[in-house]
Amino acid sequence: MANKEAAIAELADRFRDSSAVLLTEYRGLTVADLKRIRDSIREHATLSVVKNTLARIAAKQAGIDAFDDTLVGPSALVFVHGDVVTVAKALRDFSKENPLLVLKNGYFDGAALSPEEVQKLADLETRDVLLAKLAGAFKASLFGAAYLFKAPLSKTVRTVDALRQKQEEAA
Repeated sequence: MANKEAAIAELADRFRDSSAVLLTEYRGLTVADLKRIRDSIREHATLSVVKNTLARIAAKQAGIDAFDDTLVGPSALVFVHGDVVTVAKALRDFSKENPLLVLKNGYFDGAALSPEEVQKLADLETRDVLLAKLAGAFKASLFGAAYLFKAPLSKTVRTVDALRQKQEEAA
């Protein structure tokens, strides 16, 4: 009994500490397959094979009801502590190679996610790519602004310099 309570408390903490949680079914996957999944998401998440009843209780304790109806069969929870898009991409890519891995649903930013919404997350670009694009856009806009102001500014400098020269000649 104490072991179950400790496991529930640990799972509840993991639910609370995660930026997202994705639920998968791994029926038919080998231990080697699960290791490959874990290795592919290690930087941003951890995959835990869970007992459905304990996970359901722990999720409720953490205030999450997204998994009430879907915690059936051999379940593995992916607790995301990094970039959820990268994790969703890795799971999607693995499930394309191994259809035995099924993305059931998820929980992200206070809301339940359907399998389709998890797929949409996987289709987004990663945080690093979006930041690089944003930096490129800023750089382009700054250089564009500099180019736009370059001609009028240089013309103004030449005009002021010509006025200065005229005044010096007149004096």
